[in-house]
Amino acid sequence: MKPLILNTLSEFISLEGKELPVGEWYTVTQEMIDDFANATLDKQWIHVDEERALKESPYKCTIAHGFMSVSMISKLLENIFTIKSLKMGLNYGLNKVRFPNPVLVNSKLRMISKLKKTESLGENGIKATFSCTIEIKGQEKPACVAEFIAAFFE
Repeated sequence: MKPLILNTLSEFISLEGKELPVGEWYTVTQEMIDDFANATLDKQWIHVDEERALKESPYKCTIAHGFMSVSMISKLLENIFTIKSLKMGLNYGLNKVRFPNPVLVNSKLRMISKLKKTESLGENGIKATFSCTIEIKGQEKPACVAEFIAAFFE
C-alpha cells in the first residue's frame, strides 16, 4: 500500500481517531537481530546463537529481541505516512508495551496503527499518540502492541 501523503500538521490532526494505512510486510533477518544485539549489548543465546537455538530453544531457531520490535515503530510509522511540512519528528515515549508473541528469525512483520489523539506542543508542534500493533504474518497473536507517542514540529 502506498504511504499516506499529507501536506501539513493540520491535515494530519484531521486523522485523529482514525486507522492509518496498513504497512508493508518486512522480513526480520538474523543480520538485523545480530546488529540489534551488538547495539544493545543483549547477546543472549536465544537471539544470536543459531546452532544452540536449533537444539535448545522451543522455537528451534533464534528470535528477535522484544525491544527490537518496539524500537522499529517510528520507522514503520514513517513508512505509513509522510507530512510534507515537518521540520522534525522525535520519539516522545511509550505508555503501554506488550510482546504477546516471539518474532522468529525470518518472520514477516507489518504495522497496523491508529492515530488515537493529538495535543498541541507550542505554536508549531503537536504530540501524537498512536495505537500500534506489529503483526506477524501467519500468526494470530502480534509481536508487539504499544501506545507510542511522537512529537512533530513544522
